[in-house]
Amino acid sequence: MSTLGGGSEAGISSKSGQTSNYSAYLVQIVNLESSKSIMSGSREHFFRHIAQTSQAPQALEIEKAEGSWIYTTDGRKYLDLISGISVSNTGHRHPHVLGAIQTQLGKYLHTMVYGEHIQAPQVKFAERLCSILPSSLNSVYFTNSGSEAVEGAMKLAKRFTGRTEIIAFKNAYHGSTQGALSLLGDEFFKNAFRPLLPEITFLEFNNETDLDQIGKHTAAVFIEPVQGEAGVIPARLSFLKQLRKRCSEMGTLLVFDEIQTGFGRTGTMFAFEHYGTVPDVLLCAKGMGGGMPLGAFISSREILQSLSHSPVLGHITTFGGHPVSCAAGLASLEVILNENLLVTVRKKEKLFLELLNHEKIKERRASGLLVALEFESEKINTQIIASCLEKGIITDWFLFNSRSMRIAPPLTVSEEEIRFACSVILESINNV
Repeated sequence: MSTLGGGSEAGISSKSGQTSNYSAYLVQIVNLESSKSIMSGSREHFFRHIAQTSQAPQALEIEKAEGSWIYTTDGRKYLDLISGISVSNTGHRHPHVLGAIQTQLGKYLHTMVYGEHIQAPQVKFAERLCSILPSSLNSVYFTNSGSEAVEGAMKLAKRFTGRTEIIAFKNAYHGSTQGALSLLGDEFFKNAFRPLLPEITFLEFNNETDLDQIGKHTAAVFIEPVQGEAGVIPARLSFLKQLRKRCSEMGTLLVFDEIQTGFGRTGTMFAFEHYGTVPDVLLCAKGMGGGMPLGAFISSREILQSLSHSPVLGHITTFGGHPVSCAAGLASLEVILNENLLVTVRKKEKLFLELLNHEKIKERRASGLLVALEFESEKINTQIIASCLEKGIITDWFLFNSRSMRIAPPLTVSEEEIRFACSVILESINNV
């Protein structure tokens, strides 16, 4: 077993039946809960009127959430070890974030489509973000989500370079809208939606030889410094350095997707800081908004100005950078900085890895508080995940590595909560 800081790759599962076992176990849980009593009104209408994204959603009926905990209407509480998939980095309902939201609610909500009115929450958040980023990343385009940030960056790259090819990597995840889905590096999740965008080329992650395919025809290369849905696979330092060099030589924009790794998740504000490699475009979302919907693509003013002409309104969004979301995002960033959460991430990572030492865990991979525990099979992993849920711990799997358990708690998670979580995970492993 090993912790990856930029080394070897693990085997990745992408078989057509990869979600079947997980769905089966969650179906059992849902059926068990349903059989205990007559469905509540909300539960009944959830299944009747809310569009389902899987055949077996967790279906926890939420009453409230606070800190690292989620409380359900049946009186149970769950320790949230996935932060809504790396969203609640500062915990659920942090008081400073709530205060910022309440203050903004007393002023104004939506006033005009993004970019037309000067709204203080947008301006202040953009200014603060740029102050902690390299000088070349000095202009922010706020969006509603990570997928929209990817879409905007794809358009930006084509507009700025005048080129049409975009390169991504196998086992990459960049979102679920059609443009972002075109960059997704796993055929199982996108084949049903073809045809997608043309002129997308996929390279092997961490394979320097493949970088020769980046040429004068390439508008942009999209990459996750740490592949998330592959099961926490960090890029090697030499690989990212060579990638940066090749993109610079070819006049190709290098786009870092830090939608899952940004805002402290890996122990620095952004994962690229570990590598000393600066992208031309930085993508953010998830942990950016303190629990509110918010994303961004960030670049230089020179590059982003290309969306303002030929044609005008090169990218437009009605609700992107909503003032309440930006107020929450700035407050969440202040929490990360003022409470020195970055300093504690590596210590908490180390504690997880020290405690989660078991012969059934075939490999442990971590980048800060983004941790993967790999088991022998998908079936074993899903049984453990189901057992943890029954015992009050919310964990998850990875889209392209269903043998691995996802652990990504709020950065504010306490040592006591970590010890409790690990004891439940180990108990669940022993019971499988």
